[in-house]
Amino acid sequence: MAKIGKQTWLYNQQIYVNSTGTAVGPLEAQGPLSNTFDKKYDELHCNQDNWELAERQLMKDSIDACMQRAGKDKSGIDVILAGDLLNQNVTSNYVAKELGLPFLCMFGACSSSMETLATGAALIEGGFAAQALAVVSSHNATAERQFRYPTEYGGQKPKTATFTVTGSGAALISKEKSSIRIEAATIGRVMDYGATDPFDMGSAMAPAAYDTIKTHFSDLGRMPGDYDLIATGDLSGVGTPILRDMLKEDGYDVDEIHNDCGLMIYHSDQPVFSGGSGCGCSAVVTYGKLLSDLEDGIYKRIMVVATGALMSPTMVQQKETIPTIAHAVVFVREEEE
Repeated sequence: MAKIGKQTWLYNQQIYVNSTGTAVGPLEAQGPLSNTFDKKYDELHCNQDNWELAERQLMKDSIDACMQRAGKDKSGIDVILAGDLLNQNVTSNYVAKELGLPFLCMFGACSSSMETLATGAALIEGGFAAQALAVVSSHNATAERQFRYPTEYGGQKPKTATFTVTGSGAALISKEKSSIRIEAATIGRVMDYGATDPFDMGSAMAPAAYDTIKTHFSDLGRMPGDYDLIATGDLSGVGTPILRDMLKEDGYDVDEIHNDCGLMIYHSDQPVFSGGSGCGCSAVVTYGKLLSDLEDGIYKRIMVVATGALMSPTMVQQKETIPTIAHAVVFVREEEE
């Protein structure tokens, strides 16, 4: 692996996405990407006794779908890299306990989907694993209960609020050739522009996406035209125009190739405020829709930039500003022999 600049990893060995799996909740199942998801539930409890158990079920479902598609047994996984939004990453921890496999718990908030994937690819490149599973999850009711107001409270929210996606996405990666190769990753820096409103994550996270994308272009000497699609994680309707304007100030016009997973996953008339967010947002859109389009030849090279707000309920209550981060992974399509 070659390190380009301070933040970009260029994988020298051929590392591929061998299979993916997704599981989602009811609103996501009713959205425009419904037919790209493997498992869909029509209620938030996902046939479980409480919301936290429901989120675990989603993560298990996405792993099951991923392994079934690969036609492989879970025992062949050398390391699981997983993350979620709950305190102490309890969803990931409890699922990993059941699997009984080597486990690295990772927290990058909503950026965890690409953080786990980039790190897993680095472990494979370094010879520390042959097969790695990257998986993340989020659940609207568990996240709302922890970070904002309990769902039962029924408090009003502003239009700038994002709606935590109920879903989980998993990806199995190795050196076994497939049509989707992981080419590079750019690891983000923690950015803090002074935002304090937990009901406006788009404004808080846009600077982190901007910094990572700008750094990626600079490190690799690339321009927006080198990509068929740049997808951010969950800037939604508020953060998306901010990101585009910031990049234009540096001479990067991404308007024609940029989309946001938080805008893609829901219909505009669904009750989701400014769009989707959460670990599951970028994961289910990427592992469901985007990589499928890449495999089908609709795209040749895409970059997914997952964004995360690195806050906690305590920090919000103490009126701290919200630090944010964004991690990018580049996927390219290759013809299978």
